[in-house]
Amino acid sequence: MQIHAGRYRGRKIRHLPSRDIRPCTSRVKKSLFDTLAARIDFEGIDVLDLFAGFGNLGFEALSRGARSVCFVEQNRKALDTMKQTAADIGVQSSARFVMADVSAFLKRQEGPFELVFCDPPYRWEDYELLIRSILDTGLLAADGLLLIEHHASHDFSQSRGYLFHKDYGTTRVSFFTPEP
Repeated sequence: MQIHAGRYRGRKIRHLPSRDIRPCTSRVKKSLFDTLAARIDFEGIDVLDLFAGFGNLGFEALSRGARSVCFVEQNRKALDTMKQTAADIGVQSSARFVMADVSAFLKRQEGPFELVFCDPPYRWEDYELLIRSILDTGLLAADGLLLIEHHASHDFSQSRGYLFHKDYGTTRVSFFTPEP
């Protein structure tokens, strides 16, 4: 894994072999960031990376100008690996690492964040509750975007705040915004 664009382009993102963590593929990440670049200015935004894994999406956002990223991951080894990547790249002051279950973290009502990445395990049981927990708590800024990566069999087109989705084989990324 590596950073595709921005000031840290080409830098490696550390990772470990793991069955528990499914990193966003290079193809999906490139497409997502191309889509995002047409919709938002990364410069100075605050980003939340839920189910961060090894931080692939969050580090890409930092490289493109995000002011800060809060990485939330419950796997200790993955969190330690993200900290090593932050040190390698030199972004420790812009990164915050939270070891927590995402459901518990969402109850803290931190934020707001202009961009929220959410990449739960495909076996996640209640996506609708997850979406509501992010949209209803003020976690997402009024003009912010929420991206949820999930299996393409899930359709959230009738969900609150739904904007659109993009498909990549069996992977789908749905985009949401707070309703006006």
